[in-house]
Amino acid sequence: MTASPSLDTAPDTDLDTRKKYVRVLEHRADGLVFFEFAIGWPELLVELLLPEAAFAEFCATHRAIRLDH
Repeated sequence: MTASPSLDTAPDTDLDTRKKYVRVLEHRADGLVFFEFAIGWPELLVELLLPEAAFAEFCATHRAIRLDH
């Protein structure tokens, strides 16, 4: 029986969890910003909605790198 691979045996990658990324997808008419947020790898992300002011604060707090510019 062969063992299944685990995260502990994954090959080394250039993951830098200090880097955070945002990509704005839409500024909605209701004042919400629809955007993607990623930590380390821009390809692995979540979609979020925040009011405009909260989005600006979120980006500043996380020192997010904007990918939509």
